[in-house]
Amino acid sequence: MKRVLAIILGGGAGTRLYPLTKLRAKPAVPLAGKYRLIDIPVSNCINSEIVKIYVLTQFNSASLNRHLSRTYSFSGFSEGFVEVLAAQQTAENPRWFQGTADAVRQYIWLMKEWDVDEYLILSGDHLYRMDYSLFIQRHRETNADITLSVVPIGEKTASSFGLMKIDDSGRVIDFCEKPKGETLKQMRVDTTVLGLSAQQAKENPYIASMGIYVFKKDVLEKLLEANPDYTDFGKEIIPASAKDYNIQAYLFKGYWEDIGTIEAFYEANLALTRQPQPTFSFYDEKAPIYTRARYLPPSKMLDCTITESMISEGCILKECRIHHSVLGIRTRVEKDCVIEDSLLMGSDFYEPFAERQSNLENGKVSVGIGAGTTIRRAIVDKNARIGHKVQIVNKDRVEEAEREKDGFYIRNGIVVVLKNATIPDGTVI
Repeated sequence: MKRVLAIILGGGAGTRLYPLTKLRAKPAVPLAGKYRLIDIPVSNCINSEIVKIYVLTQFNSASLNRHLSRTYSFSGFSEGFVEVLAAQQTAENPRWFQGTADAVRQYIWLMKEWDVDEYLILSGDHLYRMDYSLFIQRHRETNADITLSVVPIGEKTASSFGLMKIDDSGRVIDFCEKPKGETLKQMRVDTTVLGLSAQQAKENPYIASMGIYVFKKDVLEKLLEANPDYTDFGKEIIPASAKDYNIQAYLFKGYWEDIGTIEAFYEANLALTRQPQPTFSFYDEKAPIYTRARYLPPSKMLDCTITESMISEGCILKECRIHHSVLGIRTRVEKDCVIEDSLLMGSDFYEPFAERQSNLENGKVSVGIGAGTTIRRAIVDKNARIGHKVQIVNKDRVEEAEREKDGFYIRNGIVVVLKNATIPDGTVI
């Protein structure tokens, strides 16, 4: 795996994840209380012994840069690195990144300097655990120019993905972006070719791209130079090369979730609380997910009732009830609070005791969740200050609302409290 260079695409403006992407790049969005989205592909690379990793970003990349530089510093005797390449304007190219392929094209001069055989292209907003060495091994065995990682999917969700057709050898021969009706039926394939059982193949007769690709080094360089107008891998570069190049499909059978929307992000986080076996587990010792070591104290819980929840380190919880929720680092919850079906991202700092006392005396709101507050089906971003006796319950069952001035949005019926927002005492949302 020393002959592989990984390129993680940081994604665009992250409008579907807004307001979580208001002050940070999409890969820097917190996940599962203590991680960030970027930790998933970087950890998968490290566990697969791929340690040359570039991360391409364009929007709000300050917090992502900070996280990566603090988390992934390899020893001075290793070739390994995790480096951010932010979009930049140059005399030759005065434009920002126009798409996934364009982002790689603008930095291909730097990547060419590495003596590698393959480029592994990854996405920064998926939740899955994958051994990329098996993926690359399959790419080499089939002498493919390009290999795509694919997941088998059923009829119900097929039309929301880019689908592909394969022949009996697993070679990709046709592509179709989000097909419907008759076009969808024509994209059915026999997925037993890729290793599914007959029963599984019957239930999942379509294959969708995961947005994960391996290119032979010279093939990617040639395709990017020959097609200067093509800006996207999945929609343009790969479909256009199906005739002339050997494109293979590699079947991934594990859990994979694209968490690019508020609803998908919320569901994926809360699914982690499931027992006995969550859909995705952070408890695999052989393939751990790495993140920044923070050296926080253990969480303190004083007379609390906590069910089906995950509590990160450094939290202080007092006489509250928490059910089916994920609480991030340094979360403070005061007494008589009820938190259900919610994701609280926690805080970047502790407010000193004297400051909290002063806030109390002067009617100001402290960081955390004030006494007597109820929160249901919500995401509370970092450093939010939620007052006493606040009700965040979406009482009018609103599906969509933009109330940025008031410190919150509603997306798909989920209330999202903005980072650093203050919700005054007694507010009802």
